[in-house]
Amino acid sequence: MLEEVVQWLGEISPRTIVDGTYGGGGHALRLLELLPSGQGHLIGLDRDPAVSRRVEREDHDSRLQVFVGSYELTSKAMDVVGVERIDAMLLDLGLSSDQLADQDRGFSFTHPESPLDLRFDPDAGPTAAEWLAWHRESEIADAIFKFGEERFSRRIAREVVARRRREQPVATVGDLVEVCRRCVPRSRGHRSRGHDIHPATRTFQALRIVVNDELGALERTLEKAPDWLAPGGRLAAISFHSLEDRLVKNAFRNDPRWEVLTRKPVRPSEQEVRRNPRSRSAKLRVAQRAVDPFAGPSG
Repeated sequence: MLEEVVQWLGEISPRTIVDGTYGGGGHALRLLELLPSGQGHLIGLDRDPAVSRRVEREDHDSRLQVFVGSYELTSKAMDVVGVERIDAMLLDLGLSSDQLADQDRGFSFTHPESPLDLRFDPDAGPTAAEWLAWHRESEIADAIFKFGEERFSRRIAREVVARRRREQPVATVGDLVEVCRRCVPRSRGHRSRGHDIHPATRTFQALRIVVNDELGALERTLEKAPDWLAPGGRLAAISFHSLEDRLVKNAFRNDPRWEVLTRKPVRPSEQEVRRNPRSRSAKLRVAQRAVDPFAGPSG
């Protein structure tokens, strides 16, 4: 939803922008065009160290600075760059194409021999396979149900633990896909917007959320972001599942520091969905930092 993001953020003529999920840098190229010629700052953040290494090898605009870290560390990046407030921020909460293609991470079902890692930062915390190996059946089931909204979570957890007892633990992408195929009836409850989804999709989503603390990071960021934005500054968030979207919607609606600009989420155009089927589930919400009603007159 690049064009929609550019439209919403471009309306305020920003001079300092944060791309909190830099990924492959696709959004960043267009966001740079919103800055004044030769001026301003674009701060990119990404938890994947591979992003920073790739940027170092490339020639890029001097206005762009990329940091390794979660978007919840935006204030630290702002300190390094030397800015007190930002004008615009983008959070594109989906997986990047580079992450899906990385056979060492386990994000894609097309690489069944890949280790079941699922971490954005390969040096931080346990892998998904380790998490499954260490937790009780009830904890696994609860996590898959809560974060994946998977109706058959108890069946899946039971099979994961049964494999552990047989000394055949779930260690690869293919192992977990096999478990989900055995436990999830393909025709029941596994459709999204009229399309069949893979029986392992919701379980992989749940484990990715758990090992990366995705919802916790998003919730903390939504709480802090109004302090980072100048009055009139905008935050655009693109979510890809209901749990993320609910957090964004509730934060925008319940925090008086936000002025909601998108009463309903903006959905991708039919043309974009045809060009990029993965965008089908995307929802864009935009809010503006409200002027503090208790602030005194300037000057």
